[in-house]
Amino acid sequence: MPNKGPMQSVRRILLVEANDVARGILEAAASSLAQIESHTRFETARARLGHAPFDFIVTNLRLGAYNGLHLAYVNAPGQDAPKVIVYSDEHDAGLARVVQQAGAFYEVGGCLPVTLAAYVKGTLPDRDRRDPSARDRRQQFRGGRRCWDFHLGSIQNKNH
Repeated sequence: MPNKGPMQSVRRILLVEANDVARGILEAAASSLAQIESHTRFETARARLGHAPFDFIVTNLRLGAYNGLHLAYVNAPGQDAPKVIVYSDEHDAGLARVVQQAGAFYEVGGCLPVTLAAYVKGTLPDRDRRDPSARDRRQQFRGGRRCWDFHLGSIQNKNH
């Protein structure tokens, strides 16, 4: 039997989201990537941090009396500490800076189901070094040549 190299372990995600619909979307997006344990409350998620190892903590900023940033603060820093991804519904440059200063990664919730695969599969730096004041261009429609290829240019000309 040929040697297939080192065995890759299954990644583990602690997902903390109070909204059932949003939690379901994120669970579906990550279910093929990692083993997911989800919680609706900060208190139960915090208790699990001490009892089980996780590779990632993915948390909404809004968690009732607490917020997801608290999980980044109680997460013990170290070599085996999970990477923390804090997300919010709207981009806020000031909040992004605070999240980055806590050693976590900041993401906009609407982008997270798509970008979660990049976080889980990729090799992340120690800190989120992106410029929080820069616009997020991932959802921006790009025009130019492709716009004309899809015949959108002719539609726009008819409307003017």
